[in-house]
Amino acid sequence: MIGEALAWLPGRVVALRMRIFALVNGQDAVTIPGPQVGAADFRRVYADPAANGRSRGAALSDLFWYWLSPGPEVHQEHLEAGPRYDEVAKCTRHILVRSKKDSEELTRRVARHVLDGVRPGLVRLRDEMMPIWAELYYELVFDEPCPPQARELIVAHADDVASALKCVRPRNMRRRARLTKYLRQRIADVPHPLPESLSPEEQAYYLQGTFFTTAVVQMSEAMTHLLMIIAQDEGLQRRLAGHPEDIDGVIEDGLREYPLFGIAHRISTADIELAHLTIPAGTVLCFSYPDFAEQSTADEFIPFGVAQNRACPARGLAPPTMRVVTQELLRRFSLASTAAHTRSIPNRGPALLTPRGARARRAPLVWLAVRDRWEDVWRSFAQLVFGTYMVLDARRQALCSTYFAGGNR
Repeated sequence: MIGEALAWLPGRVVALRMRIFALVNGQDAVTIPGPQVGAADFRRVYADPAANGRSRGAALSDLFWYWLSPGPEVHQEHLEAGPRYDEVAKCTRHILVRSKKDSEELTRRVARHVLDGVRPGLVRLRDEMMPIWAELYYELVFDEPCPPQARELIVAHADDVASALKCVRPRNMRRRARLTKYLRQRIADVPHPLPESLSPEEQAYYLQGTFFTTAVVQMSEAMTHLLMIIAQDEGLQRRLAGHPEDIDGVIEDGLREYPLFGIAHRISTADIELAHLTIPAGTVLCFSYPDFAEQSTADEFIPFGVAQNRACPARGLAPPTMRVVTQELLRRFSLASTAAHTRSIPNRGPALLTPRGARARRAPLVWLAVRDRWEDVWRSFAQLVFGTYMVLDARRQALCSTYFAGGNR
């Protein structure tokens, strides 16, 4: 009865969080699409050369730096444009670029290794996916198989960041620091030339933020959305089992319906001229991916950002590796889920895994639906409490503002 009465709460909490992102900068922020700039100009403004400020001058940066600590000051996404950003971006491309064949073979080997340890039953899909991407990106960085200790550290760190971003629990900086310490000790073992403009400690932060935070978290989220789509459509699942080549279309549809980004913010470094409006320099531009996905047409689909403004460096790697992981999972299991599937997916994607060819039991799915509804209620209260605390704590610590006030660039 209480769960039914409070069924409206999770959606309201998500809407409130998005509203906070848009308002935290005060009156200087322009949300796109929004009253001033519509969906038709989303790509135009995003790609404008003047929409290239990243962190400096935006109160929202304090919040994102707080969530992505330690080391947001050298995270590729938070560096201001200039020689240091160019060097870091070049290093990231060097680490990620492999032939399609090599990428697929690596992903298949890693997926098989991890999935061989997954048991049938009720699972959280994000929890099952995160070790795959932890191992894969470790191997891309270190060019060797991921040892159990490293996988445990990466997964614990990525899970902590994702949980904090969704406001289901506060940050655990000790958990994050354990991965930082490990990477600092292993810097000399990285076979790729790391950015010389960064100190060894900063190089560890760069690897932690770019590969073991953003890459692992975003790929785990993307896979969770994809698998939830498949789990909740029996006809689609049967078709994919027989025609795995159709997975690419499902991946694209999933990224369109459940964009991984909520708000991406930039700061205009010069005036941006539109037909009906001049956006002045210094304006915080809050690009709302969910609103754009809802309002735009299919030919404006941009799941990895725009090429002119820091598009995701893994945009060429993500779809084929997602396809391989999906194929390996569907080869082993059938999926089913009666849980809620939302863009923010704070429930981590509850689902029932059944060995391929075996008959799925209905009782666990009934239990899953009831459990998920009740969890949504307490989780929504937790998000209100922890989200409010972290927004206030981020403003108090002002990591980004303090960094630039100290003369850093």
